[in-house]
This record gives sequence, C-alpha cells and structure tokens, in this order.
Amino acid sequence: MAPRWLEKVAASRAGGFWFLKVANRIDKRLVPATNGRLSTAPGRQIVVIEVIGAKSGQPRRIPLQYVSDGPDIVLIASKAGSPKHPAWYHNLRKNPEATVWAKGRSGRYRASVVEGAEYDRLWQKARDYYSGYDVYKERAGSRRIPLVLLTPQAPAASGPARSTPPAR
Repeated sequence: MAPRWLEKVAASRAGGFWFLKVANRIDKRLVPATNGRLSTAPGRQIVVIEVIGAKSGQPRRIPLQYVSDGPDIVLIASKAGSPKHPAWYHNLRKNPEATVWAKGRSGRYRASVVEGAEYDRLWQKARDYYSGYDVYKERAGSRRIPLVLLTPQAPAASGPARSTPPAR
C-alpha cells in the first residue's frame, strides 16, 4: 500500500494527468511484458486489460488500478473524476470479454457492471484501498462512478477425445 502523501499527489489534478497521459503509455507495454511484476505505480495493484473497442472493433490496452475481491478484479471507472465515463467502460459494456495482465492474475475474464448492495460494498473496498476515489467522486459531480467486476473464465475445453480419426 502506498503512503497517504503519495495518494494525495496521485489524486491531484497533476497526478491525474501523469497517470492518464504519461504512465498509461508506459504501463500498457511494461505490465504485459513483465506479467504484472513492474509498473509506473510502485506499491499499487495495476492491471492491463485488453478489450475490443465498441466503435472501432480494434483491440485496446488500458492500464488501470484495481481492487481484489477473491478471484475477481474490481475496476473503478473514475477517469480521475472526469464528468464522462472512460472509453474502456463503454468498450467493456459492449464487449465484456477481456484479456488481463496482472501479477498472479493474468488470463481471460468476463466483465459485468456492479449494482445495488454489491456496489456499496465494493465502493467501500475501493475507498479503503485508495482514498483518492473520494476526491474523484467529488470531481465527477452528478456522474456515479461505475464499478466493473472482472470474473476469471475457465480455459476453453478441448472437446472429447476421439478414438478414431475423422472421416475425410
């Protein structure tokens, strides 16, 4: 866990700029290359997700801070408190399958938007992990910051074994 003074810097407008505009460009390559062992945010849980763009249909890689909830990954669509949802949120809503790179958690996941009592529980968990989410919530104004739950998917089954070769 990062010290509180570092969280205050990260939650500032300059910190938001650094993470959204500079660190993301580095982490989208660094995190997958090291399978989550290195990132530009030491002491933080960083994941890179690859999703299919809602409009473009092209793969997009996005580094994000996350919170663990058992085997699941919780993503916070704060965009540093922007009044608009981040593009990755729209992408996951349209195409919920994602590839994830994170230390000890890399693989295929399926996304779902969190609602109700589960939202309240996971929002508190996110706030406990990073106090800057309170600042982002204020900045976001009337926008409710969405939470997205990534659930690991079992590897695809190879199908039943064949005792005879297929007919030609």
